[in-house]
Amino acid sequence: MVTTVREDVFDTTDSGETVRRFTLDNGNGLSVQLINYGATITSIKIDGTDVALGYDDMAGYTSRVTRNPYFGAVVGRVANRIADGKFSLDGKEYSLAQNNGPNALHDGLKGLDKVMWNAFTNQADGSVVFTYLSHDGDEGYPGDVLYNVKYSLGGGSLQLDFSGAVTAPTPVNMVNHVYFNLAGHKAGADGLNEHVMKMNAAHYTPVSDKLIPTGEIAPVQGTVFDLRQPTRLGDVLGSCPGGENNGFDHNFVVAGPAGQINMVSRVECPVSGIWLECWTDQPGCQFYTGNFVPKDDSLKGKEGAVYRKHGGFCLETQKFPDSVNQPHFPTCIVRPGSLYKHHVAYKFGKM
Repeated sequence: MVTTVREDVFDTTDSGETVRRFTLDNGNGLSVQLINYGATITSIKIDGTDVALGYDDMAGYTSRVTRNPYFGAVVGRVANRIADGKFSLDGKEYSLAQNNGPNALHDGLKGLDKVMWNAFTNQADGSVVFTYLSHDGDEGYPGDVLYNVKYSLGGGSLQLDFSGAVTAPTPVNMVNHVYFNLAGHKAGADGLNEHVMKMNAAHYTPVSDKLIPTGEIAPVQGTVFDLRQPTRLGDVLGSCPGGENNGFDHNFVVAGPAGQINMVSRVECPVSGIWLECWTDQPGCQFYTGNFVPKDDSLKGKEGAVYRKHGGFCLETQKFPDSVNQPHFPTCIVRPGSLYKHHVAYKFGKM
């Protein structure tokens, strides 16, 4: 099947900018919608079932009231947490915005999720490429970075290819923060509980009470993080650490040869019959179950949905969190003359 790309207008920003929407359709039951604000995934439909959480308009994505938890957006320059919002590089210390307690999270106050990207369609291969130039000093980081994110459909999968070129040594660790619920985006925690997760990881990186890795690379065996065999999420979410914010929000060490495309996980939903496989060339994956999404009815999503805690899950393929401060973790430092590259594929099917 040939993927088609259709463009229309999604909405306008408060400043009057037009937000463009792109619909990719493989003609075989898989369609994806994207907008150029945050290079964001707004919808993923498998045979008509929308499995991605999101909003109907820009008010949801930008309102401080809704506190959009990065639904479907590209995040970076550095995704995940950096301890105390600081790191040293080549003998110089850099200070970042602290937007997660004492830590920097997902590039601080205005990361890649909160900017307008340039967008280019390619009808020949059915893809959309988003580009953005981040300048030296943005959110405290050194050097310019020219980003590219390509979205395409192929083989029943949504494929994302990230790249970045830099003008000075700087950390780069981009992810897409799409929230999935394979029972349908409105299904909530009841739907998520029925998901059966298998994670291709024998190790994970334990965290402190501030969710910063301790530096240990620990075996999952004998812990709630051992998801190497198919595990119903409803049977283990209650055993996860985190107090009232309990659930998975941990980096798993992807098993397989470094630099090659390895399977991260397979998730099945008996309710809908939809399954998802995640494949990547990255060494880690943050498995997150929406622990910090509000428990009340304050977060209104698309199509009248109300999104609450544990209403969706993320598989954020990545370098390890806080790797800029953990020398034995895979490095996220990119230097001039080399390119940041990152591939992830989300493959869907029906049981």
